[in-house]
Amino acid sequence: MSEFVTFHDLKGKSVFITGGGAGIGASLTDGFMEQGANVAFVQRSDSTKFVAEMEAKHGRTPFFIKCDITDVAALHSAMEKAEAAHGPITVVVNNAGNDTRHSIAEMTPEKWDQGMDVNLRPHFFTAQAAADGMKTAGGGAIINFSSISYMMGNAGYPAYVTSKAAITGLTRALARELGPDGIRVNTLMPGWVLTKRQMDLWASEESLAAHLERQCLKEHLKARDIVDATLFLASEASRMMTGQALVVDGGVVVTG
Repeated sequence: MSEFVTFHDLKGKSVFITGGGAGIGASLTDGFMEQGANVAFVQRSDSTKFVAEMEAKHGRTPFFIKCDITDVAALHSAMEKAEAAHGPITVVVNNAGNDTRHSIAEMTPEKWDQGMDVNLRPHFFTAQAAADGMKTAGGGAIINFSSISYMMGNAGYPAYVTSKAAITGLTRALARELGPDGIRVNTLMPGWVLTKRQMDLWASEESLAAHLERQCLKEHLKARDIVDATLFLASEASRMMTGQALVVDGGVVVTG
């Protein structure tokens, strides 16, 4: 996947990705496989076609487990299957999320909880499940996907924005808790990556132009930009980085 980087230490690593069969997640699966990692991923929708594409490209398949990540028991079961196939998971990428637009008026307690169940809760429970194996392995890396949406103060999806803000706090807490065992936890904060979903549902000529105006770098983000940053956070190249929020957005917001 990457045209620019090779992280030799990722070869043979056991990697677990949520939402790894579509959108940015599919690019992450491809990117880690390109590095020689053994990838397992969960996806709610059927991903057999994507798995076949990866086999044709790489000569081996990622381990696809159909799973709804809001079901924590099923998520933990999927991670156990991944460990049985590839050994202890030493890289977790919490990528899955749902940024469907919604208003304050239409929000109910049930819808609010559903948003947290997709966008926040799995980030904790994957870390919980992976921690012992990472400790035994001598360390590991957890990459939690957040978003710059809350730093921009975006309107139109308040529950989503709240969950993404919470992820950075969770990351710092987990980094402190798990650091003594050599486990690094960082947040990746993408800007507006123009996946097919974004283009189909929310991108217009006006919104694209307005967002590009806010970027320092006048080029829309591609999945590749997020993949390379994720590989870096998973690799020992970032071995002394933990509890951090890495923004990849073309220069819209700052963390300092």
